[in-house]
Amino acid sequence: MAEPDQRCPTAESTVRLCERIRQGDSSARAVLIERYFGALHRWARGRLPRNARSEMNTEDLVQETLLRALSSLEGFKPGETGSFLAYLRQILKNRIRDEVRKVIRRPGEDEINDSIEAPGPSPMDVAIDAQNWEHYENALATLPSQHQEGVIMRLELQFTHRQVADALGMPSANSARMMVSRAIETMVESMGRADGSD
Repeated sequence: MAEPDQRCPTAESTVRLCERIRQGDSSARAVLIERYFGALHRWARGRLPRNARSEMNTEDLVQETLLRALSSLEGFKPGETGSFLAYLRQILKNRIRDEVRKVIRRPGEDEINDSIEAPGPSPMDVAIDAQNWEHYENALATLPSQHQEGVIMRLELQFTHRQVADALGMPSANSARMMVSRAIETMVESMGRADGSD
């Protein structure tokens, strides 16, 4: 079903909300947290290893990420360092890596039995996925920051086109749809060149 094109009159761009937060506006903090919490939670849920979840659940991880990002907002300059969403995503990825490292360092409770097959994908499958992810990240990095943010919102965080438009201060869902589609086409071409498909 098509998304409505009418812009929500109360929607503000993320950049504007960041400016208001820097000026001490706590209501802007609440809007920004509400805008990104659910999407970051969905994105992180599949990336936090099951054996790490007992110590740190996904909700805690996302809350910590948002609080860390908002407490160091003075150092974030959208024009210079990229998008706010890329900033959030990097903080969250670093926190997930920290939790994974903790689990790896913790000694196992049971002895390893070589006759038991490991559940999940094989090491080869993991390597292929890692290579595809690297191609995706490299292609994403070639896009302008607003396009990067739109792609991350749409593909990774499952924002609607209307939500992408609101977060980026675009006039309509259709303009967000067109921008994201063109950005994805550019990325696919770039990933094809990286694979040697041309």
